[in-house]
Order: sequence, then C-alpha cells, then structure tokens
Amino acid sequence: MDKELLLQTLNAVQAGTLSPEAALGLLNRAPFEDLGYARIDHHRQQRNGSAEVIYGAGKTAEQIAGIAGRIIEAGGSNVLITRMDADKAEAVGRALPLFYDPVSRVGIANRRAQPLVGGVVVASAGTSDMAVCEEAALTAETLGSRVTRLYDVGVAGLHRLLAGLETLQSARVVVAVAGMEGALASVIGGLVDCPVIAVPTSVGYGANFAGLSALLSMLNSCASGVSVVNIDNGFGAGFLANRINRMKGMDE
Repeated sequence: MDKELLLQTLNAVQAGTLSPEAALGLLNRAPFEDLGYARIDHHRQQRNGSAEVIYGAGKTAEQIAGIAGRIIEAGGSNVLITRMDADKAEAVGRALPLFYDPVSRVGIANRRAQPLVGGVVVASAGTSDMAVCEEAALTAETLGSRVTRLYDVGVAGLHRLLAGLETLQSARVVVAVAGMEGALASVIGGLVDCPVIAVPTSVGYGANFAGLSALLSMLNSCASGVSVVNIDNGFGAGFLANRINRMKGMDE
C-alpha cells in the first residue's frame, strides 16, 4: 500500500465511508500478502520508492496474473513484469489489462500515464542488443524517468555515436549496452560528465563466452564514472538509472 492509498484509507475511515473493520483488512495485507506460492511485498514502495517487480521467468501465467492482480487490487498501477514470454503474456492479458513488448519480454499491467522526469539515455552498440536495451528503457520509463533511445552506435562506426553527442551530454545518466568486446561503455564514459551504467550482453561470437568478455572489459574500463551490472541485466540497469535520475531531479 503506497502512501497516497494509505492516506485515502485513513480519510475514508474518518469520513465514515469505510468501516474500521474494512480498513483493518486492508492494513493487514499491507506488510505482505501470502498467496501460498508468493508473498507480495505491498510496503516496498513506501520503503524504497518503487513497487515490487514481478520476475516472469519460471512462473506460470496463473501465478503472474495472481500476483499482479493482487497488487492492482491493493491500488497498484504500472506493475512491471520482466522476462515473460509471449504465450504467458497472452494468458495474463486475458485476465488483466496488459501492455506487452515482445522484444524485451516486458509486460506492464494496469498501465497508466504518469509524468516523466529528468533524462536517461539508453545507448546500444548494435541492433542485436535491442532486447536488453528495451528492458532497460521500459523499466526506467515505467518507474517514472524520461528515456531517450540511441541505438546502433557501436565503436565499429564511431561517427554514429558522435552524431548523438549532444543527446549523451544532456543526460543525467547513460545506460551503455554492448556485447562483443563491450568497448561502448568506455568510450561514452570518456565523453560525458554523468554516471554511466554499463550492461554487457551475451551477443557475440565464440570467444565472447556468452557475454563474459564484455563483462570483463567493462569491469576494467579506464573511463571514470562507469559502473557495471550483470550480463543481459537490462532491468537492473534501468532500475538503477531511474534511481540516479530521480535523485538528481529531486530539486525540480
């Protein structure tokens, strides 16, 4: 239960439109709600500013719909679901209002328009990295950040990246997504004065070891201000980018 909904509940009790018993039932579910197969953390948004995100891989469509449905019933919107395949999304969409992006496999249940703040740039080395990029971009957007996409600007054609230099230098945080040797993050890190979140991807030929080579390159970046998340972890990068972006935007 977020702060706004909690205040609405207390005001409804005060006004006499909600009984204390009904309010108690809502508050009893507030810390977490045990569904048997999942314990929904309804207080997460109050603790850290973002509601619980559903990891779709390994869950059935019924479990995903059950968790998302209870979050929505508790007043939630823009419920983020990651790594959900198309068949599960189709089934969940029959039970709940659902936006689904098949490229990133991200779903957003009970999607609602909201004001977007600041500026996150998601840059990719190549089109093959787009699934991870879109996972990062949709995550940051769903959490409230304004996102600009700058795709296919890898170092094999450096002029493509430099054409977007003004966009990069206007960002509050840049997510740099690359496979192969992962050089994009270092180059961007040398061009901007904001934090750079590097995301290695599993894109590449044999000796890239499913993204390990890009991960090690990014960890050994000579550019200052570059941090690194795990291989293909677009969600983690988008979440962190949103948090940095919104911290810098608190004075607005």
